[in-house]
Amino acid sequence: MTTRREFLKNGAIIAAGAAIIPNSFSINKLVKPKVVIIGAGFAGLAAAYRLKQKGCEVTILESRNRIGGRVFSYNIDKSENLVIELGAEWVGASHERLIAMCNEFGLELFNNQFETHLTFEGEYFPNGKWGYSAEWKNKFEQLLKDYANFTDEDKKRLDKMDWWRYLVNNGISERDLQIRNLLDSTDFGECIRHVSAYAAFAEYAESSEKNEMDYKIKGGNSLFAQKIGERIGTENILLKHKVTEINQADGKVDVKCANGTFFSADSLICAVPTYSLLKINWKPVLPSEKITALNELQYARICKHAVLFSDRFWKNNDFDMVTDIYGHYFYHATKSQPGKKGALISYTIGDKADVVSRQNDRFNAEMIDTSLKTAFGNVKDKIVKQVKYYWGLDEYTMGAYALYGTGQWYNVMPVLKKRFMNTYFAGEHLADWQGFMEGAINTGEEAADEIMG
Repeated sequence: MTTRREFLKNGAIIAAGAAIIPNSFSINKLVKPKVVIIGAGFAGLAAAYRLKQKGCEVTILESRNRIGGRVFSYNIDKSENLVIELGAEWVGASHERLIAMCNEFGLELFNNQFETHLTFEGEYFPNGKWGYSAEWKNKFEQLLKDYANFTDEDKKRLDKMDWWRYLVNNGISERDLQIRNLLDSTDFGECIRHVSAYAAFAEYAESSEKNEMDYKIKGGNSLFAQKIGERIGTENILLKHKVTEINQADGKVDVKCANGTFFSADSLICAVPTYSLLKINWKPVLPSEKITALNELQYARICKHAVLFSDRFWKNNDFDMVTDIYGHYFYHATKSQPGKKGALISYTIGDKADVVSRQNDRFNAEMIDTSLKTAFGNVKDKIVKQVKYYWGLDEYTMGAYALYGTGQWYNVMPVLKKRFMNTYFAGEHLADWQGFMEGAINTGEEAADEIMG
């Protein structure tokens, strides 16, 4: 059986050897190439670090005024030094490369696993007091076992339907389906009617027990960006450099930025989300099949609404809770951080996220109170501070992370990965699982390795 990771590795080899337009510049292996990288998220940073280790001259161009991209740590209470994540949160138990690099950089990982409570149809169920029906649990366990024997053709057929339809076709009850949608939509950032059944099934069948929600970097995930940035050299990372034009007509790569600066290189790694990629003026233009694929891929709408409370009334350090009302999914964002105050993040997706993001603090305080009331009574008076970030309207991404819909994994993904002349592509949208820092790092390093041959 070919895993999703193996499929992408094979695809990367094919893409490296069969670009949409042949590479018009052959790198002399005795001379290290000069490389420009667009984007200082984890994909771009990982690519730059790998190339620097191989002796290449590297320049990273970043539109934002900070590095890290969609990794965004925030100190919500400086008096107690409570750090939360408004962007990428979890390091999975199987994320070998990120874990190895954290060890290399001297960054400590601490447990960030949770035990889930549930509020459903007006009733609160503590952890251990709720679950799927026995019939569905047995059925799903069998489906996971059967997945191990799926052929590539089986997976391609699975990719042609959505996850909701697959569950319905396999006899899930209405109540189990409603709960499953609440839980699974937090993974994909939209209703499961929008998710490829293969993309969903592969994640649950191939991931760790907690679906890669295992660890977090002590002090904030942004520390990783800081550490790797220091090794790349801050002089090689140029902030507020928004790329507007890429010209590959002369056999090299010439890059123009909005601030009037120009850069020239032998190769380029484009490590930005599809939204920003399409804003660049490409000369020659991107192939039509790539433009179509870029336009087809959607990104999840996620709002992370952090609420600092005067005390940790939820008691359990490993508390999280799924609800069927406004707040959607809550989790203890200051887990394992000492302090009297504590923060919960309300993690909303899709249309909920879009609505919540537009409301003021007074409205959102009422929403939080209503969402938690069934489990904890009135909590509005305990609110000290609210902070939210809606990735659906982020200036550079217009979404949190890529969402592969029906029929897209085997059709859109391979096209997006293909090299275009001297340009290579990286980012979490090209990884085996979307939305994880590990995937961004993997794709960045793979792009760097392709350049070096």
